[in-house]
Amino acid sequence: MNFNIWLILAVFLPIACGVLILFFPGLKKRNLLLGVSFLSLAVSMLCALAVAAGGEAELHLLQFGGSLEVYFHVDPLGRVFAAVITVVWLMAGIFSCEYMKHEKEEKRYFGFYVLVYGVLMALCFSGNLVTYYMFYEMMTLTTLPLIMHNKSREAIMAGLKYLFYSLCGAYLVLFGIYFLNRYAGTLDFTAGGSGLEAAGGHSARLLAVVLLMILGFGVKAGMFPMHAWLPTAHPVAPAPASAVLSGLVVKMGVLGIVRVIFYVVGPEVIRGTWVQTAWLTLTLITVFMGSMLAYREKVMKKRLAYSTVSQISYILFGLALLNPEAMTGSLLHVVFHACIKSCLFLSAGAVIYKTGRTRVDELTGIGKEMPVTAWCYTFASLALVGIPPASGFISKWYLAGGSLESGIPVFSWLGPVILLVSALLTAGYLLPITIRGFLPGADYDYEGLQKKEPSGVMVVPLLILAGLSVLLGLFPNPLIQYLNQIIETLL
Repeated sequence: MNFNIWLILAVFLPIACGVLILFFPGLKKRNLLLGVSFLSLAVSMLCALAVAAGGEAELHLLQFGGSLEVYFHVDPLGRVFAAVITVVWLMAGIFSCEYMKHEKEEKRYFGFYVLVYGVLMALCFSGNLVTYYMFYEMMTLTTLPLIMHNKSREAIMAGLKYLFYSLCGAYLVLFGIYFLNRYAGTLDFTAGGSGLEAAGGHSARLLAVVLLMILGFGVKAGMFPMHAWLPTAHPVAPAPASAVLSGLVVKMGVLGIVRVIFYVVGPEVIRGTWVQTAWLTLTLITVFMGSMLAYREKVMKKRLAYSTVSQISYILFGLALLNPEAMTGSLLHVVFHACIKSCLFLSAGAVIYKTGRTRVDELTGIGKEMPVTAWCYTFASLALVGIPPASGFISKWYLAGGSLESGIPVFSWLGPVILLVSALLTAGYLLPITIRGFLPGADYDYEGLQKKEPSGVMVVPLLILAGLSVLLGLFPNPLIQYLNQIIETLL
């Protein structure tokens, strides 16, 4: 089959099937709904993996305004993001089969769940900023119903907050696109970027525009000061939706920043400038602030959401250092965090589904009631803290090493200090749940203990994601080598 057909199916099949599920009235029976949803996902995921396994390719869709074009370009970075999204999306989707009995309105949920997968594939394979922006806005609109799913007042207000923040960030990006199209010469994604030369005498304005675009995409990535939507929106969504929102959707903000800095403008444009200093400062503030807020939070899913605020800025900090070792750590953390945080959110969802408990102080003895779920949570937590040999240790090692190697005044040593403090706070807000879960103390009612482990449909995705959280740390070399090949073309 023609390579372009695989690409079209990977992007547009799930979008079309999602629309069909939403609006076709015949898909009301649960078995038929699940069958159509997972058949469309399975076909589109196989096509996406076929695209990811292939070489570089382009597919031109349409042209408007003379020079503006919408087209897809498959490159190594896009393949990494597409592969990660596909694996985690499948795991969360399987988990949803059982969990959504608890949430109801499955037709609407699975319709948007399938549709959003296609939108994310379009973002991974976008060939220029125009294409990326179009599907980036579409991602915001199609993930909004996942956040507002239960239609409670809290969910609706969280959705509106998500929409407001996302649109504000998108407008900053759109302003940057106007400028770059006028002065920087190209909006196409080219490894290493087009550089400052094409901007002529507009270098000062270009720097300001680049910072605005970093802030704009940083909204979706939860970077300070536009992070507040994330701990409001993620906890109210169904747990599998929270897992993909926190593990994957926020990464599209990261991918947007990578595309702007390393594929359009060029890293040398901001190296040593006030933009790099401002970006590094914001990321370290976010790392520390997110960890501290997570440590103080008592609601489990909200604690995990604050944790995402912190962890995504680990990635942004490594990118802002603009050196190969730190960037290796950043891209590794993109992969590792997707598996780890999705596992943590799904673990929280399993607890909510079986017990109805949402607060951390209600989880005493949960390891006795749900041992498999608790062990999956524990292994993912150890990975996020960065305990060797779990995956988080590898990415954080590269981030700290890259920071020390950078030689940037203050940040070269402040970065590792903040990362270490954040790791300690991460242990402080994740591991006590494990300790009290397995060691509830003498006051725990052992005689009234009831096993509440969820069904295999929910447990298997947890086991796979927890296993990946550890195994990717034990065998990281193939991934590191592949990422290093990408980074050599960018720096």
